[in-house]
Amino acid sequence: MNKRLALCLLLGTFLGGTATTTVTADQAIEIIDADKMVWQDYPGLPGVKFVVLAGNPKEPGLYVIRAKFAPHTMSRPHWHPEARYVLVVKGTWWAGTGDKLDPEATVPLKAGSFAIHAPREVHYDGAKDEEAIVQITGIGPSGTTVVTPGDGK
Repeated sequence: MNKRLALCLLLGTFLGGTATTTVTADQAIEIIDADKMVWQDYPGLPGVKFVVLAGNPKEPGLYVIRAKFAPHTMSRPHWHPEARYVLVVKGTWWAGTGDKLDPEATVPLKAGSFAIHAPREVHYDGAKDEEAIVQITGIGPSGTTVVTPGDGK
């Protein structure tokens, strides 16, 4: 099998199941047009919207989502059961650790930066003065457990 065909098959496998796609003439690559993404409110987190690009975070297997944080929006301390790989697509995204929300203790990650959230580690993140968009990849099923100070994991 030639390298181009193998790459097309691999991409087709990972990108299957997306809702907002355009298929090229040769049907080998699914394309998600940024202007046609349908952003949804992130449940329980006002000011955050998301779109699923590939897979389904609630089911076993690879998933890719984008999350958009409005200015001055931070998540509450939480953890996920799986590792999450985060690419900052737009703006500056701020990330902190621990069960006490402290936006002043967060670290800035500018567009193009990459971070890994370890499984079951408590963290919080979001935007300060500008909108931030991140792309998150993981192996589902995913989940989010919000913690309160002193609860730990």
